[in-house]
Amino acid sequence: MREYLLTLCITAAVTYLLTGPVRKFAIVAGAMPEIRARDVHREPTPRLGGIAMFFGLCAGLLVADHLTNLSEVFEKSNEPRALLSGAALIWLIGVLDDKFEIDALIKLGGQMIAAGVMVVQGLTILWIPVPGVGTVALTQWQGTLLTVALVVITINAVNFVDGLDGLAAGMVCIAAAAFFMYAYRIWYSYGIEAAAPASLFAVILMGMCLGFLPHNMHPARIFMGDSGSMLIGLVLAAGAISVTGQVDPDLMNLFSGSERNSVHQMVPVYIPLVMPLTIIAIPAADLILAIVRRTWRGQSPFAADRGHLHHRLLEIGHSHSRAVLIMYFFSALIAFGALAYSVNAASMWIVLSVVFLSAIGLVLLLLPRFTPRAPRWAEGLVPPRYRRRRAAAAAADEGGAGDAAADGEGEERVPVTVGVSGVNGATAVGHRTGTR
Repeated sequence: MREYLLTLCITAAVTYLLTGPVRKFAIVAGAMPEIRARDVHREPTPRLGGIAMFFGLCAGLLVADHLTNLSEVFEKSNEPRALLSGAALIWLIGVLDDKFEIDALIKLGGQMIAAGVMVVQGLTILWIPVPGVGTVALTQWQGTLLTVALVVITINAVNFVDGLDGLAAGMVCIAAAAFFMYAYRIWYSYGIEAAAPASLFAVILMGMCLGFLPHNMHPARIFMGDSGSMLIGLVLAAGAISVTGQVDPDLMNLFSGSERNSVHQMVPVYIPLVMPLTIIAIPAADLILAIVRRTWRGQSPFAADRGHLHHRLLEIGHSHSRAVLIMYFFSALIAFGALAYSVNAASMWIVLSVVFLSAIGLVLLLLPRFTPRAPRWAEGLVPPRYRRRRAAAAAADEGGAGDAAADGEGEERVPVTVGVSGVNGATAVGHRTGTR
């Protein structure tokens, strides 16, 4: 566990330290597109944050290769090298898209090629456990198609949800944390070393997201762009593929006792089929709804709009930060709920807890204007807007600020071009006041 923690810290540190220089490079390179109609932010903001995340990935793999226990993953498996090859390819495609806005079909083809590169090097699904049937071995073509489909779906799901400051990085970090606990339990509890690569991928993914989040939280000073969103989507899919298609369920010795006990004991085996879906449940739902919505309107499924889930949260009155936190809450609820169910499928407390927390989440959705106030003893630990002492001053200023906001509410948003004097994204100095 200490080596995993060291790998996590090194990955996060490298990503964090490189994000600042990458931001300056993105400004110089002109990777700052104009404000589009569907954008939430109001100032040009540099992209290419995926460059720092990719070098964080490389640093994490390099450090793990020189650690005593984790180095065995590189000796016994070719999966880390397969991940690095696919990640490098998808990262290059993302960098080109952040700079030149390449066609959606070209990106789709690049995603499929990156998945194929990983398949050729051994990172593929070999078999799947099917409830009521058992372990089903897949042919080479079946495994390849299933692997490519999972990679493409995960990449686009993460890419679709990257619409608010810190949203994609935070949700993927939550998913990676849940997935690490799941993969580490299989490796440590059952002694299956084939789950070690998935644990390593999850730790590195957490480090990439944690290192980038301080720069990307609202108000964001840099966006990860497609170079980052497609990269973390591929790493997330690689971990799911590794633990699903490489871990042999027969090694867990779960087929003993009565049929009913075997079904309950087989839950950890069936979970790999569900876990990749639960950790991207919200992004996947957003992806499906977007395709249905655009197709129903006669538009292309790749046509961008403002109908995503995070856009709807803003429309009903939630602030930028609150919308992000709500998405975090439901992502954690689904991912860790599935994780808890995999540990003890017979516990009714898990189901009741998930239902109770879901009710709390629904209440939060129905109270967009509610601002909680921290107790006086905790005011020093929370942002100023949650302090009671500032409540009176904020209420006094709310009248004038509200009138000013109402006057400009109906104005049409005018795109700000790159290089305009006084725009924080173009000058790389000053305090950011816009929203994404």
